[in-house]
Amino acid sequence: MKRISHWIDGRVVAGTSGREGVVWNPATGEQQAAVDLASAAELDAAVAAAKAAFPAWRATGLSRRAEVMFRLRDLIDANREEIASLVTAEHGKVLSDALGEVARGLENVEFATGVPHLLKGGFTEQAATGVDVYSIRQPLGVVAGITPFNFPAMVPMWMFANALACGNTFILKPSEKDPSTALYLAELLARAGLPAGVFNVVNGDKEAVDAILANPDVAAVSFVGSTPIARTIYETGTRAGKRVQALGGAKNHMLVLPDADLDMAADAAVSAAYGSAGERCMAVSVVLAMDPVADALIGKITERIPAIKVGPGTEPDSEMGPLITGEHRDKVAGYVAGASTEGATVVVDGTADVPAGDGFFLKPTLLDGVQPGMACYDDEIFGPVLSVTRIGSYDEGLQLINGNPFGNGVALFTRDGGVARQFQFDVEVGMVGINVPIPVPVSYYSFGGWKASLFGDQHMYGPEGISFFTRSKVVTSRWPDPATSTVDLGFPENR
Repeated sequence: MKRISHWIDGRVVAGTSGREGVVWNPATGEQQAAVDLASAAELDAAVAAAKAAFPAWRATGLSRRAEVMFRLRDLIDANREEIASLVTAEHGKVLSDALGEVARGLENVEFATGVPHLLKGGFTEQAATGVDVYSIRQPLGVVAGITPFNFPAMVPMWMFANALACGNTFILKPSEKDPSTALYLAELLARAGLPAGVFNVVNGDKEAVDAILANPDVAAVSFVGSTPIARTIYETGTRAGKRVQALGGAKNHMLVLPDADLDMAADAAVSAAYGSAGERCMAVSVVLAMDPVADALIGKITERIPAIKVGPGTEPDSEMGPLITGEHRDKVAGYVAGASTEGATVVVDGTADVPAGDGFFLKPTLLDGVQPGMACYDDEIFGPVLSVTRIGSYDEGLQLINGNPFGNGVALFTRDGGVARQFQFDVEVGMVGINVPIPVPVSYYSFGGWKASLFGDQHMYGPEGISFFTRSKVVTSRWPDPATSTVDLGFPENR
């Protein structure tokens, strides 16, 4: 049985806690590996290694740090098939989707190669007579990333690329459900020339997370996961004096107006709802269909569902793979089973006629007549379930979106530029797509939602990622002639 351990101080380190987790093959339902689950002592050892490596890495020149990022970029690009294969084997998503994940993560490494420019400060000459003022950004120290199962390659790159380029040392606690990708990225970082101890991977569960939050040498924590855990991590971490950005759950709506191209809207809804088996925080969960086009839109979505090939992610013709675990599959199936009892109509039942075998498969589900107050509307299902809520007006749709406790992503489909402009102005959501179903920002913007989808005041990656992993310092400098020096107890003025 394959065993997955930790990466600490530049090498693989076997676990010593005596605890382990199961890594499943989601396509077969069989265990394919065991992962060591760290104790608090093992986590603290990784933090100690990162702390010891910080002074030298912080003092490393920006050009040298950028050089490491350039090398890492080339190594990821050259090995993207291997990375995607690891993702598919443990997560279950189809290989084409895994390759897309690697590509979007790589964009963040490419952004981080520009760190010499990104860390440029400001300079004001002669702020007062003989006085110059300038600002600089400096790293925080040891920082940590706690990442989810659904993007085991991309989300870690969202975090560590900017953090390392800015001069921090890093502790990655990946999901214990699909941990191999993190270890492979650690190997690539070492091959890129990153010194030992600067990047560490500690596999684990809640015990490792609690140890990260309790360790006083961890200056900042970046997290992506569910809203209840995000809230706990934010509150616990900030109470301990740490800087925290914690991205939570979502219930992303797609508002389709009567003037929209319905074929394009149906294509987008199917793609965004069922890609990666719906295990995306930016998946479309609810289509808000205005009454004049609701029947036609539902019909077009229904027509497209049977063509989706569900099967193992390793099969070339598969378009949607299994869910991550049997437990999660059963939870998602429970929402489908309960929808009709709450008054919704099950248009397409994805729990029936699933691929044979013990894999964790569901097929796409489509629900109609879904309303707020139903579990399938209120909860983040995180599976291949698309709900349709019929609305009578644009204002009703906007009210539903803004009234939702989540505010991660939203999409509007229309041909009216004026309405689109007003929508992006009015909607209370962090990431907005206009005729774009999954508006994940490019790497030189930043990712993050509003309301219960984000805890903290800075979004992830891009410019805000640089800001999160650094702190500013303002220097006021004066080099006077000693002959002019006098005692002056007054408050300093600049005129």
